[in-house]
Amino acid sequence: MMKHGFNLAIDGPAGAGKSTIAKRVAREKNYIYVDTGAMYRAMALYLIRQKIAPEDTEEISKACMQAEISIEYQHGEQVVLLNGENVNAYLRTEEVGNMASYSSAVPAVREKLVELQRKLAKTADVVMDGRDIGTVVLPDADVKIYLTASSHTRAKRRYLELLEKGETADIEQIEQDIKERDYRDMHREHSPLRQAEDAVLLDSSGLTIEEVVERILDLCR
Repeated sequence: MMKHGFNLAIDGPAGAGKSTIAKRVAREKNYIYVDTGAMYRAMALYLIRQKIAPEDTEEISKACMQAEISIEYQHGEQVVLLNGENVNAYLRTEEVGNMASYSSAVPAVREKLVELQRKLAKTADVVMDGRDIGTVVLPDADVKIYLTASSHTRAKRRYLELLEKGETADIEQIEQDIKERDYRDMHREHSPLRQAEDAVLLDSSGLTIEEVVERILDLCR
C-alpha cells in the first residue's frame, strides 16, 4: 500500500482515553485527527434511525451500504457527516455506543469504513484511533500505540464525564458495561481488539493526559 502521509495508529479498549489523547497529539503535530470510533457511531446512529435491531446482522449488512460517512474540518472543529448531516451532537449517547459495539462486528460495516479511513491516511498526516488501526486498517503505520487502563479507571472517567453533563450514572453498571464491551471487542470474529506485535503498550491508569501525550510525542520523534 502506497503511503504519502505520516500515520500514527492508537488502539485500545473502550474508555482508555484514545480520542482525548489522539486529538491532543494531532493538535501538537498539526496532523489530521481521524476519529474512527465516531465514524462507527455515525453508522450506528444511522442503523438506529432505520429501526434495525443490534442482532439483525443481515439487515445491518444491507443498510450500511446506504450510509455515506465522512469527516471534515469546519471552523477548526472535526465534523462527522452522515449523508451530509452534521451528527456530532448525537454520537456520544449510551444507546449509540452499544449499537456501535454490535454493528462494528459486522464485516460489511467494517469494510465500508476501512476503505474510507485508508483513503484519508494515504493523502494526509493522520492520527487515527480505534480498535484495529495498527492491526488491520493501517498495518504500515509509522508509529503504533496500544493505549489501555484498568476497567475501574475507565469506568470512573466515564462516570465523571456523565456527571459533568448533569446526567445520573451508576459507576458499577458502567464498569460492567465496559467489561462486557471489552469481551465482545476482543472475541469478535472479524478484526478483534488486540495489540499489534510492533505496537508500544501504554497503560494510562496512573498517568495524566499530558504525560501520555508527551510519551507518544517522544515516540513520534
